[in-house]
Amino acid sequence: MSTLVEVQDLCKTFDVSAPWLERTLERKPRQFVHAVDGVSFAIARGRTLALVGESGCGKSTVARLLVGLYGPTRGSVHFDGQETAALLQSAEAPRLRRRMQMIFQDPYASLNPRWRVRDIVAEPLREHGILSERGALQARVGELLQQVGLAAADAGKFPHQFSGGQRQRISIARALATQPEFLVCDEPTSALDVSVQAQVLNIMKDLQREQGLTYLFISHNLAVVRHVSDDVGVMYLGRLVELAPKQTLFAAPRHPYTRMLLDAIPDIHMTGRARTPVQGEVPNPLNPPTGCAFHPRCPHANARCSAERPQLILREGVQVACHAVEEGRI
Repeated sequence: MSTLVEVQDLCKTFDVSAPWLERTLERKPRQFVHAVDGVSFAIARGRTLALVGESGCGKSTVARLLVGLYGPTRGSVHFDGQETAALLQSAEAPRLRRRMQMIFQDPYASLNPRWRVRDIVAEPLREHGILSERGALQARVGELLQQVGLAAADAGKFPHQFSGGQRQRISIARALATQPEFLVCDEPTSALDVSVQAQVLNIMKDLQREQGLTYLFISHNLAVVRHVSDDVGVMYLGRLVELAPKQTLFAAPRHPYTRMLLDAIPDIHMTGRARTPVQGEVPNPLNPPTGCAFHPRCPHANARCSAERPQLILREGVQVACHAVEEGRI
């Protein structure tokens, strides 16, 4: 299976310093947040990689780096064998943007309230010069809306006339307008009720099957991830700590943080197995811990964990960044 998206040593640093005058008067140093810190992964054509982790771990920043909304501080993103940073600066940028699209988290904020649905969904078609004739545009918009389970007649309505789940379907229809190969989905169901989540996720799975789409799916909901993904990457404070096929990760998680996340899911079968409750708080990203960022919360941490940052190592088809796993302590 060929690789469509490859990310190597991706980093993004944001300058969050106080204004210059305040820093000068109060003698404050400049402050930087390493939102994404050395992330590498690959996504094969037609497959779904899910990124999970607590809020603030850098998942959405990875999404924006992949589609070019942010430029990387270091590292590279390759799409279909070509580096996106160079392509986005060239005449090929519109073609690349047509091939990758993004579905945003909040269906209430990502649609223009003053536009009718027909204009929202038709905008990418006009922008990329795919269709311009009014009749053809109208027919294509109706077709796209029907693909996501809405009626062609909905094209004349405004976003405020729809529920959250229906608005997210409009967002998906807009993303599909350019017939992309790769969709970056940034928590597309987190603002929706559980029953509506299921409907939207099923539509996305059906579309993937019919059109051979490749997804990067970002979520903090492990039940959703279990439903949609083929592979799962677990992020903590800007770094990948575990990357594994879905079945392997849910059946036998290696990293202590992944175990904690899975133990936080209610045990409806009441198996009675020992569970480790999630301990402590996520550290301040302005002042991350030395060594392994997870060591202040980890029950298996030792002196090496607090001094030396673990690298992702491959063990039995699973990539994991943990000294305790490497040394065979867990």
